[in-house]
Amino acid sequence: MKNLTKKIALFSCIVTALLLSSCDTSDDSGTVDVNYSAEDATRAAQADIIVENTLNIMENGYVESEETRNFAVSFFPSCTTITITPNGNGGTIVLDFGTSCTLNNGSVVSGKINLEYGAIVDGTRTINYSFENYTYNGHGVTGGGEIVRDIENENGNPSSTVNETITVSFEGTEITATRVGLRVAEWIEGVGSGTWTDNVYSITGNWNTTFSNGFSRSGEVTEALIRKLNCLYLVSGTLDISQQALTGTLDFGDGNCDNIAVFTFNGQDYTIILGQ
Repeated sequence: MKNLTKKIALFSCIVTALLLSSCDTSDDSGTVDVNYSAEDATRAAQADIIVENTLNIMENGYVESEETRNFAVSFFPSCTTITITPNGNGGTIVLDFGTSCTLNNGSVVSGKINLEYGAIVDGTRTINYSFENYTYNGHGVTGGGEIVRDIENENGNPSSTVNETITVSFEGTEITATRVGLRVAEWIEGVGSGTWTDNVYSITGNWNTTFSNGFSRSGEVTEALIRKLNCLYLVSGTLDISQQALTGTLDFGDGNCDNIAVFTFNGQDYTIILGQ
């Protein structure tokens, strides 16, 4: 989900002017005022990208370390130290990025991610994760949660169900954002290929993000989001977003890798250019 929130951040800024005229409404029974904040919407998008990319880092770390996929092309460069400590049928994995490490997808991270996993029971394994002085692109990340890893789901694919309570501390501010939610990522293409570059994931779920300044936002996947890791953008799927009494739907397209999405608000469609 690296690029999901990049898209949301961009479309939030672009459509702010369009939304403002629709957000302040009045009738004979009274007036309803909505103070739409592009700054808060952008921070919400940033929180999502930090959390989503961190979850992707954890998943790749676990897969390369424990599921013995024999990766010829690793997600991790030499500045990442991966320590695996078996403990019976389980064990621990520590992803240590030192003081700064640029991963092969361009993310800059530091500190450690700790994964503790138990035995495989009925085809599933529980993984607990936590952070130790961990930063993503300069932003602090704390908290943790649980991953239930299906070695093979009903479709014959690996999948991860993540329960999360993760707090992001934004660099250069005193504002924090706590995201609580449930996210399911099914690995639908590239399993066992030996490289992360051809991996494709189908993502569903919902999450709420609450900020220390009182702003909040919720998102729910209404049509599975498809992510190709060799593309900078989500290529299809829809996300319903609610924030400050505003609701809308973002459609990521028909499967092609492009920088266009369509935001539908108040019955009107707006073409959103997601990046160059």
